[in-house]
Amino acid sequence: METSGGIRASLAGRYASALFDLARDKRQIDAVGKSLDALGQALLDSKDFAELIASPLISRDDAAKAFANLAPKLGLDPITTNFLGVLARNGRKSALRPIIRAFRRLASEHRGETTAEVVTAHPLKDDQVAALKKQLRARAGRDVNLETEVDPNILGGIVVKLGSQRIDASIRTKLNRLASAMKG
Repeated sequence: METSGGIRASLAGRYASALFDLARDKRQIDAVGKSLDALGQALLDSKDFAELIASPLISRDDAAKAFANLAPKLGLDPITTNFLGVLARNGRKSALRPIIRAFRRLASEHRGETTAEVVTAHPLKDDQVAALKKQLRARAGRDVNLETEVDPNILGGIVVKLGSQRIDASIRTKLNRLASAMKG
């Protein structure tokens, strides 16, 4: 797994790798993946949860208690629940977002898929996601999972990172190229 070596180079990657290895050994990759998806959605939906993750003012014990109380409400599996406790006790709760991304990549590789990072100015509709997946599958030669992000600063268009390839069709980049060309 070429990407997994790169993933393991970062702090979040090492945590994600440890979680993935445990989930694989316990045959719970899908359950942990669903729990991490629920956590990722909670980070998007709940300003309070996002602040809990980001705030350095919340003690390790308080973060562990908050995670323990949150786990049943989100329907998290036992492995992910225990993992959140470890993150809190080690003072690494702020790494949750990159850990989720790294775990998704490891799980995709395990299934023989690849992951593309996609940045758009506006959220993609379901039919656009399906069309993009189809085009990227043809380019990569295997199924592609999308990690989407909305960044209004690109003004429009799309930026796709697939492996080592980066396709930048954003309006911001096109305007920057035009400005450089006009300067001479």
